[in-house]
Amino acid sequence: MPDTTDAEGLTVGQVSERLDVTVRALHHWDEIGLARPSLRTPAGYRLYTVPDLGRLHRIVVYRELGLGLDKIRAVLDDSAKDVPAALRAQRAQIAARIDRLRQLGTGLDRMIDAHEHGLLLTIEQQAAIFGPGWNPDGPVQARQRYGDTTQWRQYAERSASRTPEEWQAVADDVARLERALGEAMDAGVTPGTPEANHLVDRHREVFASYFPLSRQMQVCLGRMYEGDPGFAAHHDAIRPGLATWFRQLVDAAARAHGIDPDTATWEEDR
Repeated sequence: MPDTTDAEGLTVGQVSERLDVTVRALHHWDEIGLARPSLRTPAGYRLYTVPDLGRLHRIVVYRELGLGLDKIRAVLDDSAKDVPAALRAQRAQIAARIDRLRQLGTGLDRMIDAHEHGLLLTIEQQAAIFGPGWNPDGPVQARQRYGDTTQWRQYAERSASRTPEEWQAVADDVARLERALGEAMDAGVTPGTPEANHLVDRHREVFASYFPLSRQMQVCLGRMYEGDPGFAAHHDAIRPGLATWFRQLVDAAARAHGIDPDTATWEEDR
């Protein structure tokens, strides 16, 4: 390629370096007629003149402001174009984009907090929603115990977008289910009956507020309700023996669906 000076014109490569624009972009602008070099050497190399460079500077500025190539062409070539109006419209679009990015940033902050802490509620909100017996250290303990599981991640994703009012609805659903379990136990509902199976299905539906619960996982959860001192005490406070009774309901429903409760395992999809 022949050596050229600014007086003679600048090559594509020189313009690329001077304006920090890719050669590919310059070729594209040439092809679409946005910014064509005015000169060519006898060998056919394109050269940009000083006026060409001025146009390119303006293109770069407007592109940095976010204008599309069609809008840039209109600003540069349409003498009737109201440039301030076009720039105000672009500013409005940028402001809307900034607002959207702020919202995304807030959402990311909530997601991070939810993954790290579980509940995005104050201690006062937790006590008001879940009752005076609620342990405010429970979410931290759950994070320490289950934080590396798929279910914790699913729980965190739900928690990140859940309002206090939505948490209240979840707590109300759980309370209604627990009352129904106590009443069914009082009424002598036995494992394997339609009434028992309905309660087992309802339990899975309510629990889905935290994360999806398969039948095999429900069997494992029933074992934990019975075997874990904290869970057993909670359920037995509703009705003495309820933890064991409910585990039997879950096991019978699982058998009806071809699942052996003795070999059921927690399904962890990592």
